[in-house]
Amino acid sequence: MSDQEISPAPAAEEPRRMRLQGLHHLTAIVRDLDRTTEFYRDVLGLALVEAGRNDDDPDARLFWFGDAAGTPGTLISFMEYPSMEEATQGRGGVHHFAFLVSGRDELQAWRSYLEDHGVAVSELYDRRQFSSIYFRDPDGHLIELGTPLNR
Repeated sequence: MSDQEISPAPAAEEPRRMRLQGLHHLTAIVRDLDRTTEFYRDVLGLALVEAGRNDDDPDARLFWFGDAAGTPGTLISFMEYPSMEEATQGRGGVHHFAFLVSGRDELQAWRSYLEDHGVAVSELYDRRQFSSIYFRDPDGHLIELGTPLNR
């Protein structure tokens, strides 16, 4: 037999070594971290996990919010830049971010609670796979609260 007639056995497929394991955190820019803290900690109930400085820009404050343990996937950080121009929506920007609530009853309770705290809230939207409401934080970031997906 010639070498051309012998074909090597196919190599066993190696398991993928790199894979995403979930969302770690989101970061947003705000004008006033004290005002942001009043909203995310005092109104939404997130824990202030860490208050410090931005490692990449030590002149800027950086606060981390999430669950009390600072678990990746619950984290959102905010960098304070008081003199930065207002953002405009468009390609390359983030439209909104969403937090999960347990169900439709809790979503209704959040809607009432936010209204009682002076936050303008959308009507409750029934989507094919979940329900949600929308509102804005003090810097204008659009936030959604949504129920689990119906699968």
